[in-house]
Amino acid sequence: MNERTFEVLELNKILDQLAGYAAFSASDSVLRSLRPTPDLREARRRQEETGEARILLEERASATVGGARDVRGMVRSAQRDIPLTTGHLMELKATIEASINLKRIIQKFDRRLPRLSEIAYSLYEGRHLIREIDSIIDDHGQIRDTASPKLNEIRRELRIQHNRLQSKLQSIVSSSENAAHLQEALITTRNGRYVIPIKAGSRGRIKGVVHDQSASGATLFIEPLATVEINNRIRELELDEQEEIRRIMARITALVADEADPIYWSVEALAALDSAFAKAKFAAALRATAPKLVDFDRTRFPGSTLNLYNARHPLIDPDEVVPIDVEMDDDVSMLVVTGPNTGGKTVSLKTVGLLTLMAQCGLHIPASEESVITVFESIYADIGDEQSIEQSLSTFSAHLTHIIRILEKVDDRSLVIMDELGSGTDPTEGAAIARAILLDLQRQGATTMVATHYPDLKLFAHSTPGVRNASVEFNVETLSPTYRLIIGLPGRSNALSIATRLGLPMPIINEARSFVGQDDLQADDLLDEIHRSRDEIRQTQERLETAEAEVNALREQLRDRLYGIDRERERIIEDARREARAELDAVQREARELRKRLREVQAPPPQIRQATTATPAPSSELKEVQSEIDALADLVAETPARAPVAEVETLPSSPVRALQVGDQVFVQTLRSEGEIVAMHSGDDVEVQVGQLRVRVDADDLEWRPLRDAPPVGDDNYQTHVRVSAAASPGLELNLIGYTVEEALEAADDYLDQAYLAELPWVRIVHGHGTGKLRKAIRDMLMRHDLVADFKAAPENEGGNGVTVIYLQSL
Repeated sequence: MNERTFEVLELNKILDQLAGYAAFSASDSVLRSLRPTPDLREARRRQEETGEARILLEERASATVGGARDVRGMVRSAQRDIPLTTGHLMELKATIEASINLKRIIQKFDRRLPRLSEIAYSLYEGRHLIREIDSIIDDHGQIRDTASPKLNEIRRELRIQHNRLQSKLQSIVSSSENAAHLQEALITTRNGRYVIPIKAGSRGRIKGVVHDQSASGATLFIEPLATVEINNRIRELELDEQEEIRRIMARITALVADEADPIYWSVEALAALDSAFAKAKFAAALRATAPKLVDFDRTRFPGSTLNLYNARHPLIDPDEVVPIDVEMDDDVSMLVVTGPNTGGKTVSLKTVGLLTLMAQCGLHIPASEESVITVFESIYADIGDEQSIEQSLSTFSAHLTHIIRILEKVDDRSLVIMDELGSGTDPTEGAAIARAILLDLQRQGATTMVATHYPDLKLFAHSTPGVRNASVEFNVETLSPTYRLIIGLPGRSNALSIATRLGLPMPIINEARSFVGQDDLQADDLLDEIHRSRDEIRQTQERLETAEAEVNALREQLRDRLYGIDRERERIIEDARREARAELDAVQREARELRKRLREVQAPPPQIRQATTATPAPSSELKEVQSEIDALADLVAETPARAPVAEVETLPSSPVRALQVGDQVFVQTLRSEGEIVAMHSGDDVEVQVGQLRVRVDADDLEWRPLRDAPPVGDDNYQTHVRVSAAASPGLELNLIGYTVEEALEAADDYLDQAYLAELPWVRIVHGHGTGKLRKAIRDMLMRHDLVADFKAAPENEGGNGVTVIYLQSL
């Protein structure tokens, strides 16, 4: 790594933008001095810090180092016994308070933010020092009277003497005898002494000491003799006050010096945390993601991986930049990029180099999260016009001088980026030198990306193992570049096509074609055909993607319609149930009335009851009432209480016995099997279901014999009614490692299965990461028809890395 590479690839501009997000000077200097690390573990640690900072700021935007100052300079002064000022103490207090507040916030996320928690451990919580500072100065930075008992006594006497002096002077200036001698009836100060202004001609009329006179000489400022003693006492007290304040500040300075090391460490920790916050804010502004950082794979040559997808140059307007894809893995160590001028070759090279530097600095990069980058020990770049007038070097000489220095240092853990290799001299010799340089870089195992105009290097890339062609696309119809980088195809020679489009006469075009070798023309025609085929494939892919989007939209519409149909069906069934209940209530009322009539018919009058004890024969009215009751009973038996929703199955019943720890049981509310792990008071039972422990009522459990238990006899079979449901997909879905698209599809299928299995709630594990997957999942849940509610899991069950979903009931 060297400063020239950082300048050529514009890393310094990135760091300047990054420093703009710093909250105080200490982190500003840290960010501006940030340099890529060649160590994989350190690079990953930096990336993790940035990722954790993004998580924290997403959930707690108030997590800042607001109010903190770089107080290390004043602490060094305190160590040298240089008294601190009240302004220093106010800055120190604000810094300690910022440390305490930030440490408290991070501790709440301790398990989820291990990297930031490690830094926050060094934050200084000097509450005793804050109390000392508060006892000395107020919120305006003024020394309190109560800073010490002696200072309090001095200031109390000062106020008394001031009042005496003011009273004495006021009596002098308000005296009618002195009115003719006063220039003005006011009291002022000169040289720290209280004086009154008198006319110069009245000198001696009021006895006193002259301390000053006006510029015109017409006014004298005298201290009346009657107040000299009081003024002297005030001056003595003021000196005593200053001395006591010096003593107080010396004492607090010594206390600060005693705490110097913890304060140093705290400022450094604040700078590190604020740097992480700045990286997080910068990443959010760039819409950046964390790349996967890997080591060299020594099982293959050269062992590096450089896969960037939808990569954007961070210094170009995101609405204007064209993303590129770069793939260098497996057996590819070198990429040769060809294409027209202003076609985007240089931007592509700088994008690859700059994003690699950013990743090794711990910055998230503007590329897809699937991007993979090897951590290189050294990165070299030769880009731009290196002509030097002062050294009388041509562009070719300047470039070659720099390339020689690169070749002296490069090794198999280096990334080399070169623009227009071999240009600025005779094309034949320049191409030969360029090819030889590339062969040397390949022999040394360096990962290389080079841009060139030389056709010979296209053939070199095609015929040399480990080297791949690439090109920037050019639209001949519009005579403009598209800035797309195409891996695997060399750039075309567009000169004849452009000349034709611009209207150069065809005889000249044809004569020019005759000067070009037949092989070159055939190669260009073949490239034209390949590019046309590629364009057709790309257009077909775009049409397929459009069709897929339409299919997904139709599927959503169909789901909405089915949802509406289900709701309408449920409404109709519920209406039918209400009508059936109303009819049943009416029948029951009528039955009660008929029974009442029956009792009246059966009971004879009192006089008859006394005369005979024989049972009377049923009358015709009695038979009629009995018949109506029988008819009503039949009607009641035929009226369903609710729509049929169950099916009858013959299942082996579980032998009746008391539940105990270790039993395998079926949890009816969860429709899942588990094992009893604890028995609590009352009917509470603790059951292990997969990775979860739940407390349920014993009535919700059905004992299940072990699979190897002896078979149950026929007598133990009985008929049960059980609601039909689909097979349970389990209570948890783990999506860690999925892309967003894969995760959304898997989650949707899982929720459908869980709903059909009538699970009341489920868990989706998506992890913390950058939060992109979590946000996508929760956005989907907000719109999902089967979801009643959802929330983050408790901290001891995964916290914000797990979402608990409550499903609608069937």
